[in-house]
Amino acid sequence: MEIKKETKDLIKKLDIKPLDEDAMRKAKDRQDALAKPPGSLGRLEDISVRLAGITGNIKNNVERQCVLIMCADNGVTAEKVSSAPDSVTLSQTINFTMNKTGVGALAKTFGCDLIITDVGINKRVPEKFIGTEPGRIRDRKIAFGTGNIYTEDAMTYRQAVESVTIGAETALDAAKEYDILGVGEMGIGNTTTGAAVLSALTGASPKITVGRGGGITRGSFEHKLEVVEAVVRKEKSWDDPFTILAKAGGFDIGAMAGAFLGAASARVPVVIDGFISAVSALLACRIEPLAGEFMFASHRSAEPGYDCAMKAIGLEPMFDLAMRLGEGSGCIPAFKIIEGAAGVMGNMATFEEAEINDDYLEEIRQGDCF
Repeated sequence: MEIKKETKDLIKKLDIKPLDEDAMRKAKDRQDALAKPPGSLGRLEDISVRLAGITGNIKNNVERQCVLIMCADNGVTAEKVSSAPDSVTLSQTINFTMNKTGVGALAKTFGCDLIITDVGINKRVPEKFIGTEPGRIRDRKIAFGTGNIYTEDAMTYRQAVESVTIGAETALDAAKEYDILGVGEMGIGNTTTGAAVLSALTGASPKITVGRGGGITRGSFEHKLEVVEAVVRKEKSWDDPFTILAKAGGFDIGAMAGAFLGAASARVPVVIDGFISAVSALLACRIEPLAGEFMFASHRSAEPGYDCAMKAIGLEPMFDLAMRLGEGSGCIPAFKIIEGAAGVMGNMATFEEAEINDDYLEEIRQGDCF
């Protein structure tokens, strides 16, 4: 896909560079020298090496952790494709400020911050909850929700670019205070828009990308599938990622994609949550392929389209707890896994430092083993 001229300034401004290969080589050398059988810490070793590529540092501290939550309403809820009313978007966004949601409870338990951003809730957020500090709601509202993708475009092309820009700015700002970011959302109806965007980006059938979201009746599911199929039938004329976002997406998805791009620009690791987060991550990769190098996938979502998105990005989730909540809830357990990987690299002794003769491992290192 080609990016239209209108969006090139945004990509140029972000100026995302590849991973630091020299730092990764040095990190791999240190991992191989640590006092353990080669490869015995499995994917923790791979994580620590990629962290080095992201930051340029062999040893990394990822203790300052934050989930960026993008909140917006989706006009497609008029089609009764969700079990919850759209009023839940505002209610849960407010509840984020009090740590009363799933991600809020996890954040409180593990000492993580939440940065909550209203990019398109269809009602005004009460003034007492508005603020720029963590735990408050930032007012970056583009409009009061999107259009119903079954009958009209979700947004204008300019609004699509604006949503991505807001997300990027949010991540760039957060990167000044945090070592690692996660990307979550709140937006009733966004498993429908997410499925439509995923099908448009990958060519996958809606029968693969459409799931039951938070739980819906058989009739609602059949209509949800019909909605996404109708949207995707128009997809052949959509010639770039921003057009797909404008036609089929949501302000939340656009802002989340921007957050992934902003994190890559700031060279901080960024964690994908579940299905909507994965779709947004893929959208970011379509805008700038290098963005994918800075991403870590947390949990395997129970939504059927998740695997399709992960395959397109080229990542594997760290764990599978049958989660499907969203909000960024999967990011927080992943933070702790990544923190552990960084801790091993930073705190574990090498054979030399531990004064252990490691000659006995030479045959294994040469590959002469089962």
